[in-house]
Amino acid sequence: MTRTLARLFSHVIGLVALAWSGAALADVQIHFHSFNGSVFGGRYPHTFIVLDGTIEATGEPVNENYGFTARSVTAAATRDWAAHRVESEPERYIRSTNRHFTLSLTDEQYYAIIREVRAWALEPGKRYSLDQRNCIHFVGRMAQILGLRVDYPQDMLRRPKKWLNHVTALNPQLRAPIID
Repeated sequence: MTRTLARLFSHVIGLVALAWSGAALADVQIHFHSFNGSVFGGRYPHTFIVLDGTIEATGEPVNENYGFTARSVTAAATRDWAAHRVESEPERYIRSTNRHFTLSLTDEQYYAIIREVRAWALEPGKRYSLDQRNCIHFVGRMAQILGLRVDYPQDMLRRPKKWLNHVTALNPQLRAPIID
């Protein structure tokens, strides 16, 4: 009897371990990043999202990142509305940025984020404004889709790192550190 129970227990543990490892591999993570930037360094401060992992339903790997910006740096520096684009960054750039916090996504949340990214990318007209609709607003929208509390203090609209630290503080459930 004890041998049978031990064998049964061993099978149950094996099945739980298999299920657990599959669950750990079958999700997508979203990471919220900022870049300190410098006018003299050639890159302005910026914020963007990174998505990686595996879509549970299909097993499809995910390795993407998206940020919102003006098509032209000159246009971005003005106070007028400018042509916009959603862009992806090279891995070497991502390594030089600040990762503020990470969330695990369900497949449905991943697809909701991708729909929103596409909506921003495909909007007609000039939709970028340094003070009214920039990378911070884009990343903020992604955070809102995931149920995070977000606001846009005027003094942070050009300071992505400070703003993401602010979002971190608004959402203590993230248990993420404030980045110096």
